[in-house]
Amino acid sequence: IGVPRCGASFHDLNKALKIDLNANANCAWQIQRNENQTIRLIFSYFKFAPSSSCETESIKVYDGPSANSPLLGQVCNDTDAVPVLQSSSDSLTFVITTNSVDFARNFFVYYYFSPHTKTENCGGQLTGPNGTLTSPNYPAPYPEFTYCVWHIQTPANSKIHLEFQDFFLELDQNCRFDFTAVYDGLTTNTGLIGKVCGRSQPKFESSSNVMTVVLSTDYANSYRGFSARYTSSPLPSSPVEPSTLLTCSSDSMKIVLSKSYLASLGYNETHIQMNDPSCRPVITDSVIFSFPLASCGTTKKDDGHSITYTNIVSLSATGNIITRQKSIQIIVKCKMENNSTLEVVYITKDNIIQNTTAVGRYNVSMSFYDSGSFSEPIYQSPYYVDLNQTLFAQVSLHSTDPNLLVFIDTCTASPEADFGSLTYDLIRSGCNEDDTVVTYPPVEHYARFKFNAFKFLRSFATVYLQCDILICDTNTTNSRCTQGCISRQKRDISSYLWKTNTVAGPIRVKRDLRSADH
Repeated sequence: IGVPRCGASFHDLNKALKIDLNANANCAWQIQRNENQTIRLIFSYFKFAPSSSCETESIKVYDGPSANSPLLGQVCNDTDAVPVLQSSSDSLTFVITTNSVDFARNFFVYYYFSPHTKTENCGGQLTGPNGTLTSPNYPAPYPEFTYCVWHIQTPANSKIHLEFQDFFLELDQNCRFDFTAVYDGLTTNTGLIGKVCGRSQPKFESSSNVMTVVLSTDYANSYRGFSARYTSSPLPSSPVEPSTLLTCSSDSMKIVLSKSYLASLGYNETHIQMNDPSCRPVITDSVIFSFPLASCGTTKKDDGHSITYTNIVSLSATGNIITRQKSIQIIVKCKMENNSTLEVVYITKDNIIQNTTAVGRYNVSMSFYDSGSFSEPIYQSPYYVDLNQTLFAQVSLHSTDPNLLVFIDTCTASPEADFGSLTYDLIRSGCNEDDTVVTYPPVEHYARFKFNAFKFLRSFATVYLQCDILICDTNTTNSRCTQGCISRQKRDISSYLWKTNTVAGPIRVKRDLRSADH
């Protein structure tokens, strides 16, 4: 066992490392050997500083010879698994970073180059209400460098009981060398129920009808392994959970509260109202509020890179002089950020907050029009035109919020629908790259431009357009949407709420119309 203080480079076929680090470490270990085999890396024990986060303290594993290689995985204080990572080639790098807390960190990791041959009787899929599994060669000693994964799945609405009738693996206080790990679910990335070694008869129980069992061994001290049996039993029936549902779009906000949920809080539909009490819900099996984003007392906040619409559903007793019920507020938020709409529900019970989230999208489209009045859209596809004919394009944002602005950042043309290697810029960073492009001043939720039709040389006479669209708040000063053409160096300093792209086409020159008809 090597004890490197801070980083090293290894070329051995296999090696075990006991690593001790303190505060402010940033150490890299590289494993590389010309073997035409992949590397299996196992962190069988790790002890980070208490309360450390992934941002300040972690092990990062890279699939290649340096930290510039693709990230393969990360191990942190809250990792709920025994991390096993496999490279795609014969090199691998891991970096351990620690924070400034004075604490003795301990790690045990071993690696080996993994041959492509499969160990017999090693892992697999087990289905049915009950079954058995044994380690390879049982009751003879298991092979060195064994890594087996069994996925157990029993009938729906059942849970799994796993019992090891015979169990004998190499003994270690922290099970660093040979171990069996059991997971609650079908993945080995999270849900660790337990890790065991030595001599015992451990038992495990899942929370659902799926469980995963892992056997991992190193290069020495093999014993007879294990023999285990699993059975299943029905899950106890549970009451239907009361629910809330929030859906956000670029047009509206929809809040659904189940009556059972309101009842669990001690209220019913007569006790509920929005910021604007005149906005009333539709009552079915649930209580449903559905309204345009900028109505019902919804407030809007812009922080430069996102915009948040907030409303409050209040639950309070009515018709009484006094009450002993808790006042409850359900704070609903639609946050427009990056390429999606993030929906957040906060439920407050006398300042105790719970939250749920969901995801939606803006609605943006692009169409061609027959003239600069932009009154008659072109519905035919392909859109047949003459070379050098003026084409009018409009990007539309479908939203009920009147204070949003649409800006065309970049428009690229290509003869291929997937915008492969052959492309041509009409607009780039708000700047007209083609001499025939003319952009119109923004109007409400529309961005418009025109250009003259062309075709690609040595290519089919078909053109597709793809435009990157920015959406900004009109109340924000100096937003990206109001700056027009800017240089590449200044591009990143401007703010916008949201970015997406939209595609239109194909456009085809008319001389191909006859052959297309045939």
